[in-house]
Amino acid sequence: MPKTPLPPFECRYTGSLLAGVDEVGRGPLIGAVVTAAVILDPDRPIAGLADSKKLTEKRRSALYEQILAHAKAWSIGRCEAHEIDRLNIYQATMLAMERAVAGLAIVPEYVLVDGNRCPKWRWPSEPVIKGDSRVEAISAASIIAKVTRDREMEALETRFPGFGLAQHKGYPTPIHLEALRRLGATSEHRRSFRPVQDVIEQVGVYREDISPEPEQLQYRTDLFEDMD
Repeated sequence: MPKTPLPPFECRYTGSLLAGVDEVGRGPLIGAVVTAAVILDPDRPIAGLADSKKLTEKRRSALYEQILAHAKAWSIGRCEAHEIDRLNIYQATMLAMERAVAGLAIVPEYVLVDGNRCPKWRWPSEPVIKGDSRVEAISAASIIAKVTRDREMEALETRFPGFGLAQHKGYPTPIHLEALRRLGATSEHRRSFRPVQDVIEQVGVYREDISPEPEQLQYRTDLFEDMD
């Protein structure tokens, strides 16, 4: 049975300094969780903004350039793999969102966050379920975050060949899991995620990886709940 589409979102804030926030990369086994905050310019509209996952790579890239050129302000926030291991993926995502908003060159008067909750921060805000499909500023943030992280995975593929990162972007696909079992875990893998833990215990680390082991990590058991 098809899902009933959500109604258009009606925001209580009606000014022009509205920031949209979204994240990419909660589910992958490697790399940072990347967030973006965008304040669009009503006088420079961008046609075709939509959930980044529903756009082709070519269309995402074109919109990415338009957002950078036409938005009033935009900012990237992130938490690296070692921070995810220390904090857990949920807390790391909340911190990355806060970093994104704090990095805006213009202070927003209101913030809309994709999902069902907002970080505990100082800006007036509210969450929007499926916001990346219902709010243009969140759609723009989703595009900035996804293009940024996808390009980082492509760069990591050159650093760690054989993992297929440019293809699967770090998600736990059969190709990625097989490469982990064959090559070991790199310094960029999230060592608190169970598949990576298992590989380190059974196979070890990537043969060219000389990074020190993190100490006394607190591993959680709910790492794959409610992920993108």
